[in-house]
Amino acid sequence: MMNILNDNRALVLGSVAIGAAGLVASGYLLGDGLRRAKAAEREVTVRGVSERDVTANLATWTIQFSHTAADFASAQRSVDQQAKSVRAFLASAGIESADVADSDVSLSREAPSYNDNRPERFTVSRTVQVRTADVMRARRAYSSQADLLRGGVEMTSNSVSYSFTGLNVLKPEMIAEANRNARRSAEQFAKDSGADVGAMKSASQGYFSVGARDGDDCDDCGSGGGSTPFQKVRVVTTIVYDLG
Repeated sequence: MMNILNDNRALVLGSVAIGAAGLVASGYLLGDGLRRAKAAEREVTVRGVSERDVTANLATWTIQFSHTAADFASAQRSVDQQAKSVRAFLASAGIESADVADSDVSLSREAPSYNDNRPERFTVSRTVQVRTADVMRARRAYSSQADLLRGGVEMTSNSVSYSFTGLNVLKPEMIAEANRNARRSAEQFAKDSGADVGAMKSASQGYFSVGARDGDDCDDCGSGGGSTPFQKVRVVTTIVYDLG
């Protein structure tokens, strides 16, 4: 009987020992897994910015004018005369004739309504567009646009846009600078945290934006031009680094 009891006791103790060892092993594996997961979460996301002040190298000036008359011939004659006045004004401002073109012409007719004794009305509209690389000359001419009104030009729309077309030349250098600035930010963050910057995990290049030099920063602005020739090109890159 004593032998049986001793055997059972040994069996129970052995089972307990095996269970304890299993708990220790599973606890180690769980702790190691949590440690590894925690280490994998040690990363920093930083942004790098690069900016350049530029001057637009293309001016696009659109001048639209019209005249309304009781007959088509009168409206057409007036608009033809206005077109001559516009071209004469641009020539006196030093704009090359090759940079001036008619971009649109249209006719609309307004029939009298019921019980309206007024005659039918004809409106002829025309658009002259200036597209020049002589940006500052165009800017000076635009500032004198009141002379067009004094010359009898019935302007219905008048706008100028300045564009910078040398973006592709700047892109490689600016992207490299933005990446360097992002790396410096990561290194400073790591230094403050008592860590080291590891490998790059992911990166994304933001859009290049071209806006007014004195305007607000805008990461998602377009690059189609602006109302001033003095502009700022900006790009932002976002990079994720491992932290050791």
